[in-house]
Amino acid sequence: MPEGHSVHRITRQFERNFVGHVVHASSPQGRFAMGAAELDGRRMTDARAVGKQMFLGFEGDVWLRVHLGMYGAWDFAGDIRMDATIASANGRMGQTNQRGTFLDGPNPDAVVFDSAGENSLTSIGAPRRTRLRMSESEKEGNGLETFPPEPVGQVRVRLLTDTICADLRGPTACEVLDPAQVERVVAKLGPDPLIDGGPEAEERFTRAVRKRATPIGLLLMDQNVVAGIGNVYRAELLFRARQNPHAPGRSVPEEHVRHLWRDWTKLLAIGVETGQMMTMDDLDPEAWRAAMANRADRHWVYKREGLPCRVCGTNIVLEEMAGRKLYWCPYCQA
Repeated sequence: MPEGHSVHRITRQFERNFVGHVVHASSPQGRFAMGAAELDGRRMTDARAVGKQMFLGFEGDVWLRVHLGMYGAWDFAGDIRMDATIASANGRMGQTNQRGTFLDGPNPDAVVFDSAGENSLTSIGAPRRTRLRMSESEKEGNGLETFPPEPVGQVRVRLLTDTICADLRGPTACEVLDPAQVERVVAKLGPDPLIDGGPEAEERFTRAVRKRATPIGLLLMDQNVVAGIGNVYRAELLFRARQNPHAPGRSVPEEHVRHLWRDWTKLLAIGVETGQMMTMDDLDPEAWRAAMANRADRHWVYKREGLPCRVCGTNIVLEEMAGRKLYWCPYCQA
């Protein structure tokens, strides 16, 4: 499932390419025909992400809410103005981008290339006719012969301007809302540090955790407690804090809860900018390049079941917690 960094990155792409433009909306598969008719011909005015949910605003106080869920993905095509976060992740968005980003140049922070070796951070502003499939299982295409391209697969909604289109497939939620309905959805979500990184958000998170007997490993996945954290970030945050995932939230010391919030703030920002859930610190340039290219080199515990802990050597454990896979070190996180 896409975690919060992916949704923020997709929102940036809409901000860069759609906001300010009149949009033609359709539903090639037909399941969103009525909603598309409400949006058709309106100018996009806003694009926002809160945790794993995205809200696209249109003239007339009309909003499109999208929750990608397990299978949702966006596919962009046309004269795309590349955002740094897109170039740095080889054009893959909407899923977890676990395949890796390949870096080139002596300074891995300075030059980032896509899979075709083209889009460096020094030329991201120039429109480029291409096709970006926003699913980890699909690769960037080799260009477009016609525009707009024919819909591929079960496209729930197509958003189209004169120069770019975005196709949405397989979302958990795709609906048209008014401003009051948007506020009600957002009010149910926990804080998102990219929306509000101030002290009030930290306090809200801290209070929500410390008043509950629910295990901290479940609370971090509860979107009503904190927005955007999924399976990867949950495992890595808890390991970085040396926190036992089974500890009741109210038993976790306040300073530890605050550390989790601040670490989430840090890791989320890194994920948005790099397109990778990079959770290891203090890597030298060679190790950083390897970690960006290969998941096995950029996580402490996620997907490392049965392998020795990078810190203590104890085998990493995989167990099921509320139907989701949990990775942790029973020694470091005792």
